[in-house]
Amino acid sequence: MQDINWNDYQAFLAIARNGQIARGARAMRVNATTISRHLRRLETQIGATLFEQTREGQVLTPAGEALLSAVEHMAQAVSGIEPVNGAHGLTGSVRISVSEGFGSWIVARHLGDFAARHAGLTVDLVASSGFLSPSRREADIAVMLSRPKAGPVVARKLSDYALRLYATPAYLAVHPSVREAADLRRGHQLVGYIPDLLYAPELGYLADIDPGLTAGLRSSSILAQHRLLAAGAGIGVLPCFIGDADSDLVRVIPEYAIIGNFWLVTHKDTHKLRRIRTVADWLVDVARRERGRLMPPAQ
Repeated sequence: MQDINWNDYQAFLAIARNGQIARGARAMRVNATTISRHLRRLETQIGATLFEQTREGQVLTPAGEALLSAVEHMAQAVSGIEPVNGAHGLTGSVRISVSEGFGSWIVARHLGDFAARHAGLTVDLVASSGFLSPSRREADIAVMLSRPKAGPVVARKLSDYALRLYATPAYLAVHPSVREAADLRRGHQLVGYIPDLLYAPELGYLADIDPGLTAGLRSSSILAQHRLLAAGAGIGVLPCFIGDADSDLVRVIPEYAIIGNFWLVTHKDTHKLRRIRTVADWLVDVARRERGRLMPPAQ
């Protein structure tokens, strides 16, 4: 590999950071034929395929991910090398998989500012009822509800977060009073998840409160559950960063709280890549700044 021309590495970096041969060629200000030739020569020298062709463009293979980490360090260490995209900012893309509530109510609040500071980076925020897997390379970063027990991943605790029971004052005014968990069994409509569609066992909140509780109004979406509760449909569990932010809702059994965890998970082969490190560190900072909403006082 000592005889490989640095232009081959630059071509590889440009494609990896931009996700497509055509975009990489534009970043290097060369044509697609030239950058493809550099890539083929590099793959021949290394003896490995560095990208897989997909409908969206080029996706790094495991060999490509390993090489990218090394080459990014080389690019930073070697003085006098022109940046591939003509700027020192981050380029390429990072896909973040987060829970629907955390993504919509916490991450999205800060993402615009982050994007403005890293205009060359494309960020995919996958906020849904379920998680993409960093171990299967479905996402670069996942914020999960528990630490993965296996797989080629690196995990660290991001934050605790509190959940409580919520309802509207109007609902509570016309239903039996609730002073303890057992009161929820009598004369109340409960809102919760669909048991056989839980994408994480940690979401079985009603069972944590009282094993005998079952929801009569159920949804796989925490955002839909929130809207049901805000419309006065019943009592249910919400993360405090959702429930406390809605002036239409009040806490039920205010002293009772469930404590959950968020875990930051990346693939062990890519977690040191500069763009992934930068986004991961930003998520840690977001969690720190949002500590008051994630873990509010009991009141």
